[in-house]
Amino acid sequence: MKSRILAAPMLGALFLGLLAASASADPVTHGDLRLSDGYVRAMPPNAPVAGGYVTIANKGSQDDRLVAARSPRAGAVQIHEMTMNGDVMKMRELPDGLPVPAGGSVELKPGGYHLMFMQVAEPFAEGETVEATLVFEKAGEIALPFAVRAMNAAPAGHQGHASDHSGH
Repeated sequence: MKSRILAAPMLGALFLGLLAASASADPVTHGDLRLSDGYVRAMPPNAPVAGGYVTIANKGSQDDRLVAARSPRAGAVQIHEMTMNGDVMKMRELPDGLPVPAGGSVELKPGGYHLMFMQVAEPFAEGETVEATLVFEKAGEIALPFAVRAMNAAPAGHQGHASDHSGH
């Protein structure tokens, strides 16, 4: 009897956890661009920065470029690239933006290209939505909601996949 009493809340918590892990904002289409799976990671108290991730598909016949981003929740949003050179992690801003090739896509994800939300006054909490605007060279401005996922969240296609992408 006792195991049945404990099983119901545990199954409920497991279901809610799986639901939250798979939840993501609907894709946003603007012209030839389709932005999907936009999310940021929840932040610990007093952390001033957070990583933002999204997949950008370009269905058009012309290249485009992500040139800027902004959010009312951050003093600045920069486009970054993270690379590994042996055991040394390097992160740098991409001042010229990020190319989005015609007929191709770019995935901003942990351990690679990402948005860096900086000077965040109030940390992002899991379950919230952070509004941001991405600015493209040709497509212009696109408003995009970013779901706030757990601090250790992986891209939606990688939920439950073991990885050590603990950097932004």
